[in-house]
Amino acid sequence: MTRVHHRPRDLRLAIEIIASILVLVVALVAAAPAHASKDKVYTSLFSNVAVSGYDPVAYFREGKPVEGSSAFELEHEGYTYRFANQTNLDDFIADPEAFAPQYGGYCAWAVSQGYTASADPDNWTIVDGKLYLNYNDDVQSTWETDIPGFIEKADSNWPKVLQ
Repeated sequence: MTRVHHRPRDLRLAIEIIASILVLVVALVAAAPAHASKDKVYTSLFSNVAVSGYDPVAYFREGKPVEGSSAFELEHEGYTYRFANQTNLDDFIADPEAFAPQYGGYCAWAVSQGYTASADPDNWTIVDGKLYLNYNDDVQSTWETDIPGFIEKADSNWPKVLQ
């Protein structure tokens, strides 16, 4: 059997390296803001694709969620929007505010309650020409019990909920 003998000098060097790393980590944590803001547009973790890759214009044109294509994508305010076709892309470019989901695509009901939550592209509503997304079927059902009231609350909470 082979035995490995660590020399004291090697051990001291390893301890010094570990200590240096710990000091660096502590310094980085201390320098971080106490409360980081959320992104103003909901995207999944490690992504900058808005509306989970669905075409926001299609909700208005086709009355249903339609997956966008990377062949028709646009960077808008730091986020990637995907579209099903060139016409929808062009229409979004002409008037992004008309088509982008309210509250950055976060769950509209959650925003009305004072927090943010992800949204499912299959849970949506268009009210007064604006697109609202919700977290799931149950939340969508709750949302539908008082849409005008929830919109009023969400409008008063937005964008404070990002803080």
